[in-house]
Order: sequence, then C-alpha cells, then structure tokens
Amino acid sequence: QVQLVESGGGLVQAGGSLRLSCAASGRTFSTFSSYAVGWFRQAPGKERESVLAVSWSGSVTYYIDSVKGRFTISRDNAKNTVYLQMNSLKSEDTAVYYCAARHLLRSGRADDYDYWGQGTQVTVSS
Repeated sequence: QVQLVESGGGLVQAGGSLRLSCAASGRTFSTFSSYAVGWFRQAPGKERESVLAVSWSGSVTYYIDSVKGRFTISRDNAKNTVYLQMNSLKSEDTAVYYCAARHLLRSGRADDYDYWGQGTQVTVSS
C-alpha cells in the first residue's frame, strides 16, 4: 500500500506564498525516484484540474497558464517528497490541493494516477 500525505496548506493573503509538501510512504513504495507526481486542485463548485506535474526524471509540465512564473515543483527523492512552491498567490488559487503519483511519466489526466493524497486546503484572501 502507498500513502501520500499533503501538508503546508493554510490561509494566506493575496500576494503571499505557501509551500505544499507531498510525502510518500508505504511498504511497496521503495523507489520513489521512479514515480511521477502531479498536483491537482479543486475549487468549490468546480471540477478538479491539473496544475502541474513532474516526471521521474525531473521534467515539469504546467497545465494551467496562470500559475506559470508563480508555482514551481521540485522533488527530494531522498525524502520521498515533492514540493509545490506557490508565490504571488491570488484569490483564484483558493482550492483543495491534491498530489498524486504514477510510475515514470507525468500526466495531466487524473485517471492516469494510481495513488492520491487526502488534499490540503489553500485559502487566499483578497
């Protein structure tokens, strides 16, 4: 079984920053470096959308143009953790943020991911 746990969410004023963490664990999750991790978000009343993802090799794809230049993703394979650094936050970034993992290749499709975290709330006040 694989577990993903997000942390780092909270309430921040517009223009502020947050860093989300996605920590992986589990008996079968022995090679975190071979997994791609994606970040998704779901705002109230809206469908879940893909934000960005990093492949096993470190390649990154952004799926939302409005976060380019503000959000960055990084991974620390030694800690089995992926980070989402969010700067210059806007009210429209308010959502529950989820991380998800799949083997090797990044994807913007939620259905492609095998493992999901429980989500962490990010609220940006204007």
